[in-house]
Amino acid sequence: MPPAVYIRRATKIVATLGPASSDVDLLTHMIATGVNVVRLNFSHGSAQEHIARAAAVREASRRAGREVAIMADLQGPKIRVGTFATGTVYLREGDAFVLDAARTTPGDSEGVGLDYKELPQDVRTGDVLLLNDGLIVLRVQRVLGEAVHTEVVVGGALSNNKGINKQGGGLTAPALTAKDMEDIRTAMQLGADYVAVSFPKTATDMEMARQLCTVAAAGTGHRPGLIAKIERAEAIPHLEAILRASDGIMVARGDLAVEVGNAAVPALQKKMIRMARAMDKLAITATQMMESMITNALPTRAEVSDVANAVLDGTDAVMLSAETAVGKYPLETVREMAHICAAAEAAEDVGADADFTRRHFTRIDQSIALGALFTAHHLGAKAIVAMTDSGSTALWMSRHRIHIPIYALTPKPATQRRMALYRNVSPLLMDISAERDHALQQAESHLRERGIVQPGDVYAITCGEPMGQPGGTNMLQICRVAQALAGA
Repeated sequence: MPPAVYIRRATKIVATLGPASSDVDLLTHMIATGVNVVRLNFSHGSAQEHIARAAAVREASRRAGREVAIMADLQGPKIRVGTFATGTVYLREGDAFVLDAARTTPGDSEGVGLDYKELPQDVRTGDVLLLNDGLIVLRVQRVLGEAVHTEVVVGGALSNNKGINKQGGGLTAPALTAKDMEDIRTAMQLGADYVAVSFPKTATDMEMARQLCTVAAAGTGHRPGLIAKIERAEAIPHLEAILRASDGIMVARGDLAVEVGNAAVPALQKKMIRMARAMDKLAITATQMMESMITNALPTRAEVSDVANAVLDGTDAVMLSAETAVGKYPLETVREMAHICAAAEAAEDVGADADFTRRHFTRIDQSIALGALFTAHHLGAKAIVAMTDSGSTALWMSRHRIHIPIYALTPKPATQRRMALYRNVSPLLMDISAERDHALQQAESHLRERGIVQPGDVYAITCGEPMGQPGGTNMLQICRVAQALAGA
């Protein structure tokens, strides 16, 4: 395996762990090459398997010398068809097909049972159902008891447990199931830095998830970031409220596209990322970003453009799913994605003055964070350093497009891992409880040891006085690295 080369970039990479990427040596190379967040997909695997995989991630991170965050992605409601006697059936246009919640026998070409038993109550004549990511389209003809009678509008192969969406939304399935509640306990046990909630419709779903995390982590003080996966049409009108109740969103383009239509997704993606940044929240862009690399060693030009456009939209992270979970080229996929992100960022326009003058803030710590960005931009600083306990200062800085790397120094490993998802932020572990001047000297030593700054370079640093108190950032200092003494 060739030596890993980390490509410095602002946009972070989320990689899904699976059979293709569970080997610790391979995972070490993936992290060293560019993975910032590892996603554990709770739709598959047992609690013990997830705990073991999380331990493998921490070991790989230690070997790579680069801290990463772990994201536990909840399954959400199983809105799916049942199984077929032959595993797969072929539906033809014009065929009658019955989705029967009462059916207990395997399905056939005339009908199938349902994992989602509430479907007959959620649909009526004329509704359009989309199966298997929208590849199969059914129109509801009538609902008789527990059976939904449909006509095939667009046919194709339908296999076991494929998903069901209703065009325009309207399925009543709750975002959090009994399995999700159990999985939240597992996620807290393994120390997940983020929990992604599938299919939330309103802020209430996210508030409930946060309460469940708090209860599950009682006594540990662990507080994961919550990511709302925007997958339902119903979530779009409530996007602002969902963002307020979350730490970020995932633009989950698969299910969302099935419900609202493929053509609507690009504009929604831009709207969601823009809104998240304006509200000081995180944004992850996901689904089919490099899908051809499941089987091919290089991405298509369309995929390159897709990733680059997400970067130019201002997303915090781009996500790989099957590409790293089951694909043939997980390491190569990470390397290609890192190259694309770096190239797209190099072409970004930085409108710092306009960005800052339009902002209004009343908090001292937030004003210091924005003041550091503005000053560093105009002075041509090599780096911005945020000495932070909670990570808030680094988060505020990361909401603005500025081509100056931000280094967040924190004494808390949990904060360091959480900041791994923040755009343009490199989190480092350092004790910042010392007396101020000593802490500032330590911070500069950190930068010099890593080759971030050289003698004569200017950098900006923010901290709180007194040191080590959460929410106390109240000082901005502009520093120039001293020249080495002759003969020293």
